[in-house]
Amino acid sequence: MGVPWTITLYAASEAAGREAAAAAFAEVERLNGILSDYDETSELARLSAAAPTAAPVDVSEDLWRVLERAAAIRDATGGAFDPTVGPLTTLWRQSRRSGELPRPDKLAAARAAVGPDTLRLDPEHRAVRLEASGMRLDLGGIGMGYAIDRALEVLRQRSIVAAMIDASGDIGVSGPPPGSLGWRIDVAPLDPMAIGAERQTLVLVDAAVTTSGDVRQGVEIDGIRYSHIVDPRTGVGVVGPAAVTVIAPDCTTADALATAASVLGPVEGLRAVAAEPGAAARFVWLEAGADREAHSPRWPAQPSQSAD
Repeated sequence: MGVPWTITLYAASEAAGREAAAAAFAEVERLNGILSDYDETSELARLSAAAPTAAPVDVSEDLWRVLERAAAIRDATGGAFDPTVGPLTTLWRQSRRSGELPRPDKLAAARAAVGPDTLRLDPEHRAVRLEASGMRLDLGGIGMGYAIDRALEVLRQRSIVAAMIDASGDIGVSGPPPGSLGWRIDVAPLDPMAIGAERQTLVLVDAAVTTSGDVRQGVEIDGIRYSHIVDPRTGVGVVGPAAVTVIAPDCTTADALATAASVLGPVEGLRAVAAEPGAAARFVWLEAGADREAHSPRWPAQPSQSAD
C-alpha cells in the first residue's frame, strides 16, 4: 500500500509467530489488490474505470464493506470524508509536484465527478453504481485501516492474542503484551523537533490510533502550507500546519475519522469524533504563531490512561 508495515506479536513459538505474521502480510497483499487506487488492475481501479456504470456492479465482500463504511462516515461528517474524491486527489498530487494550485477549469471538471450523488450503493445485491463520467474512487483514507483490522483478525484466527500492526503510523493493537497493561504508543507534538516538545504516551488494548496532518506530506504554495489531504468541498489540500490523532475501537474508523477531522478543523472535527462511539481525538495546530491543542471528551487525560 505504498508504506512500510510492521507486525509485532507474541506467540507460543517462533515458528507459530512467523507463520501467523506471514498469513497477516498475505492478507494485506490480497487487500491491496482489491482496494489500491495506484494499481490499475485492482478491483477498485477497474470499478472506477467503468464509470459511469450502466447498471449496478457486483463487488467483493471486502470492497463492499469498505465502501459501505466510507459512505456512513461521509454522511456522518457532512461530506468531509468522501470515497469519490479521487479526481480531486489526482489533481492535487499534480499540484504538489508542480508547486502550483490547480487551474480553475480543471478543478471544476474534477469536482463535477465528486460527491454523494455520484455513488449509489445497493445493499440488497451488494452492488455499486457510479453515476458520473470521470469518477475515481479513492479509499486512501480508510483502506489501510481496514487492512490492519483484517490482518489482526487473521492473527486472532491463529491464536495470536497480543499483537500490534503499524502501517506508517496507522496502528491497530489486540491484547496487551505479556506482563503489561497494554501497548505503549507515543503521540508526537505538532513540531517533534521543537525545543521542549513533549510526546504523550497512550496505552491501548483492542483499539486503534492514527494521525493525519501535513507534517510529513505538506507542501507550500504561494506562502501557504497545504496538507496532502484534500478537502472534498474545495478540491485543494487542507491548510496547515495541523495534525489530528484519533483513537477508535477499530482502525477502519480511526483512519477515516482522522481524515474527516483534518478537513473539518478543530471545532467541528472534534465534535464529529465525539459523536462516534468509543472514539476520541487530539487536535494540534498553529494559530497566530503559537501551538494550540484541543481534545474531545474521551481523550486520555493522563499518559498512562487509555480511551474508554
